[in-house]
Amino acid sequence: MPHPVAPPPGRHRREVAIVLVLGLAAMVVSMMQTLVVPILGLIGSSLGSSAAEVSWVTTATLLSAAVFTPLLGRLGDQRGKKPTLIGVLGVMIAGSVLAATTDSFLWLIVGRVLQGAATAIFPLALSVLREEVSAHRLPGAMSLVSGTLAFGSGFALVTTGLLTRGENADYHPVFWLAAGLALVTLLAVVLVVPASRAGTGGRTDLLGALTLGLFLVLLLLPVSQGHEWGWTSTGTLGAFTGAAVMAGVWAFTQTRVREPLVDMRMFLHRPVLFSNLAGLFVGFGMFAQFLGVSSLAQTPQDVAGYGFGASVLRASVEYLLPSTIASLVAAQFGGLLLRRIGPRLTLALSATIGMAGFAWLAGAHSSTPSVIGAGMAVGVAISFGYASMPALIVAGVPPHQTGIANGINSISRSVGSAIGSALVTTLLASRTIGNLPAGVPPLPAESQFTLSFIIAGVAFAFVLTIALVGLKPGRKAPRAEHLSVTKPVTESTAATATA
Repeated sequence: MPHPVAPPPGRHRREVAIVLVLGLAAMVVSMMQTLVVPILGLIGSSLGSSAAEVSWVTTATLLSAAVFTPLLGRLGDQRGKKPTLIGVLGVMIAGSVLAATTDSFLWLIVGRVLQGAATAIFPLALSVLREEVSAHRLPGAMSLVSGTLAFGSGFALVTTGLLTRGENADYHPVFWLAAGLALVTLLAVVLVVPASRAGTGGRTDLLGALTLGLFLVLLLLPVSQGHEWGWTSTGTLGAFTGAAVMAGVWAFTQTRVREPLVDMRMFLHRPVLFSNLAGLFVGFGMFAQFLGVSSLAQTPQDVAGYGFGASVLRASVEYLLPSTIASLVAAQFGGLLLRRIGPRLTLALSATIGMAGFAWLAGAHSSTPSVIGAGMAVGVAISFGYASMPALIVAGVPPHQTGIANGINSISRSVGSAIGSALVTTLLASRTIGNLPAGVPPLPAESQFTLSFIIAGVAFAFVLTIALVGLKPGRKAPRAEHLSVTKPVTESTAATATA
């Protein structure tokens, strides 16, 4: 019997280094989404902008990510992951430096648009993992890198609070931090990530990218601005109608192009389709927790009769940081769960924990330990959810479609986050406490927080249904024979089938 071939010397250390660098890259990506949330008021007062104008600081990044993520994910598949990663990080550094050096609201928006391109880093990172990490380590590697997304989102809130504390707060250091982290990540990618294997080549489907971008912009624009425009306004309803039309145009073009941006058979393949739906609801839950808990913590108890009267910094450190740490710790166990029970049941466990966490928040948010404990449960749920979705997608698509497939999943999470942000903001503003002292801004009724947490729990109930019913093994995928399960995820897939 032939002796087993020993792994090349140093391969394990090389793989660990790659995973750590890509985890750092994913963390930087998620930080770009929440970095400005605590300082929107500070930016508005510093630049003399209204609340409606300042909301574009977040909306611009969201729309930019929607346009660039699928295109750059496809370019990475075609032209090579490492060059695309380096290019995206370069764009992100330029956007961060621009935002850190300007006092113009217009140029700040331009900087945020450039930062939005960073969202494409995550699907590119997963593609590199699939190429460079050995089969038995791949589930754990994907879990760790995915877990840094939730950690980075919370870490950004904390660091922003620390950098803008005090009477003479300035928002510029926040963007210098982003630039510095992006520069460190760029150097690490150049030094550690191996040169990309040959891409698939082919032509870039610019028409598909354009129509998909228009669809996502028309969808996300009213979602993020609806509370300012009015949900029944002509602009909101018109944008939603335009999104529906462009969705049809995009789907039509993808069936007529020889080398489409998105293979529609891949898009409709059961693991991909239902993973994207799960991403929508998990993203919703993450932002519902961030915004709901942050607003609850900052509500003055002596005026409203509930809340904790925390500052922005205290709300971030005391009430949100524990959940982000729980997310990072849980990511260490995500890979083990993927190997032992498979990604489908890991997603189901994520949903169950998320439902319990939000039920806890809805029923007992009057004490600090309760809010922190429930938030940590939600953090674990998000980490397990983020770990399971890439594994489901990688198991369902061939290697040359890994980047675009995970790019679409990133967009689904962004859409869910935007909907969660818009819904929580609207709910908290729709019913306020009456007879407040003069000079006190409107405060939400406590019932609105309870309702927000209940809706987020329902979102995780949908994730549970998707995991147990939508992703139930043994069902034949519609005309997707070419989407074979590849070797790197055989163990996860086998675990799913036997679960």
